[in-house]
Amino acid sequence: MPKLKTNSGAKKRFAFTGSGKVKRHHAYHSHILTKKTKKQKRNLVHQALVDNSNMKQVRDLLRLR
Repeated sequence: MPKLKTNSGAKKRFAFTGSGKVKRHHAYHSHILTKKTKKQKRNLVHQALVDNSNMKQVRDLLRLR
């Protein structure tokens, strides 16, 4: 059976922490920024961790078990 390829979009969007958790960026920070408040835009800059309910999906995209 051939090796499975990692999802190219997922490997650009997710990164791992030292402890093995998965970091992600916030959505809604790429366009239509004029109607968003400064506070909202500032809070979207920071990175977040992938929630435990979505970890299986992300790990499947990255081909990790």
